[in-house]
Amino acid sequence: MSPDYIRPVPTINLTADELAAVTATIRRAIEEDRFPHAPRLDPLRAALGKFEAAPEPTPLQKAPPPAKADKRARR
Repeated sequence: MSPDYIRPVPTINLTADELAAVTATIRRAIEEDRFPHAPRLDPLRAALGKFEAAPEPTPLQKAPPPAKADKRARR
């Protein structure tokens, strides 16, 4: 039996600026809502918690320089 109903979860790679914009928009939507404790905002609060808990992307480290060949010939 083939699990055709199982689909991979899409991932969204956001830059730091895009992530900041999304979190600010969600936070503003919650704060400016007429009823900020309404249950309909729970999914937004959950998403905001996930965005805020996401680890900061680490900058790519430079690869060490390649080892120089020994000038003496090895025999």
